Amino acid sequence: MALSKVEKRAKIKRRIRKNVFGSTEQPRLSVFRSNKEIYAQIIDDTKGVTLVAASSYKNKSAEGKTKSEQAVVVGKELAEKAVKAGVSAVVFDRNGYQYHGRVKSLAEGAREAGLKF
Repeated sequence: MALSKVEKRAKIKRRIRKNVFGSTEQPRLSVFRSNKEIYAQIIDDTKGVTLVAASSYKNKSAEGKTKSEQAVVVGKELAEKAVKAGVSAVVFDRNGYQYHGRVKSLAEGAREAGLKF
């Protein structure tokens, strides 16, 4: 029986999360991509706490841009907040999405703003 799109992503997500774990020294950068928006957060899995978050939702600097351009803006914003919070290196969790398009743009934007993967 063929898996649906959602079931395939959930299976890939479980496989990724088996290996990707955010520590205090190197927290996890998790990405969520909806049809309209993109969300990212940096999570310390040892404490179960979100350290920093950013999204394109109601983001004035991301308005009027393409979705990929919005992802770059969100990545840069997230990285700037992370550096202020004392986070310099992260583990990237693509959350079952392909490393392509908006997910890749967000990662590149975060790298440009000083975050190390």
